[in-house]
Amino acid sequence: MEVIPRDEEKIKKIWKTAFILLILTSIEFVFAFTIPRGLLLYGIFIALTIWKAKYIMMVFMHLGDEAKPLFYSIIVPLIFLVWLVIALVKEGTDIFHIRW
Repeated sequence: MEVIPRDEEKIKKIWKTAFILLILTSIEFVFAFTIPRGLLLYGIFIALTIWKAKYIMMVFMHLGDEAKPLFYSIIVPLIFLVWLVIALVKEGTDIFHIRW
């Protein structure tokens, strides 16, 4: 059995990633209790969540080292999916308001 020495560069990258995700989550937490509920808050949450998902995919799924077309083939459909959910919720509430 061979003992592999610690790779300080990988450990540094993991801590950097954890720190960035901690900062983004802390920002979401602060906004949740300081900004009143509404479109601005939801927009901020969606943007920060997509940013965190992008960062996690780049670092932990090793897509940052891959070709850019592969990366964009995963991120762009995610953005359209979020847009679809927002559009469906908006249309659903509009139909609800028209009926009642």
